[in-house]
Amino acid sequence: MSLDYLIIGAGPAGLACAIEAQRKNLDYVVVDKGCITDAIYRFPADLVFFSTPDRLAIGDALFITESFRPTRIEVLNYYRSVVDHYGLKIAAYEKVESIKADSGSFNVHTLLGSGEKRVRKADKVIVATGYYDHPNMLGIQGEDLPKVSHYYTEAHPYHNCDVAIIGGKNSAVEAALAFCRAGARVTMIHRGATVSGSVKYWVRPDIDKKLEAGEIKAMFDSEVVRIKPDAIEVKNNDSGDTVKLKNDFVFALTGYHPGAELLTGCGARIDSDTLAPEHNLDTLETSVPGLYVAGSIVAGKNNNKVFIENSREHGKKIV
Repeated sequence: MSLDYLIIGAGPAGLACAIEAQRKNLDYVVVDKGCITDAIYRFPADLVFFSTPDRLAIGDALFITESFRPTRIEVLNYYRSVVDHYGLKIAAYEKVESIKADSGSFNVHTLLGSGEKRVRKADKVIVATGYYDHPNMLGIQGEDLPKVSHYYTEAHPYHNCDVAIIGGKNSAVEAALAFCRAGARVTMIHRGATVSGSVKYWVRPDIDKKLEAGEIKAMFDSEVVRIKPDAIEVKNNDSGDTVKLKNDFVFALTGYHPGAELLTGCGARIDSDTLAPEHNLDTLETSVPGLYVAGSIVAGKNNNKVFIENSREHGKKIV
């Protein structure tokens, strides 16, 4: 039996699509390789969202928090409650491996955690997989060392360690501050002349103060060119000089981009530069009839243009 919609990704955009499908009594399922809102679950443990609760709410479910801006835990609790409130059909821990068009419908090939393979048939497919699974790699020697990560979760384990933070935007700045408070020796390395102007306004005074006091060291107009087990090599892009710094851990927080494999594997056209899928602005249908995109994947690499607050309406456009 064929589903009306198969939704790939149980993030806010995917859940919003599921709500719309359920409201119209359509047969659907949301498939995700991880848990509900898996990307948010993997965000830094102490993260405070920039968006206010009303801008993160989906469906008719109110989102009420203790403070003006919600924490990661509050956001996770909210979306979990939305799933329970609506009784949304979620197939968690089921990875979609490919989407194949088949005579006006689709065969979606998945892999369960048990190793079992499954083929789900659907008339229409919505891809809402986000971008957090694909970090922007540095492409340098040593990036594959165990001490290197492209994700920051919490600072406690790095007390009294030499930690390098690569990047200068929100995630890098907030990680640097957290490591500093946890007693790590922190050095920020950033290609720009200073930290990004997009840093959250309530965070900016703190990082400026720590940099000025030397509590967090910074190397601007610079980039890491090599990572070794006990050190990193940093090049100043103005002078061309390279210095070697003692180092225990590297956090390369240089952003993320969406994966295009599921879309291109089904024949959808993707912009080679931006990785944005070709789509109808009104319906979000891709170049493949019946195949849709929702959430941040719509914008490709330009993920600063599509947020939860402006993608939560994608379900109404599609369904």
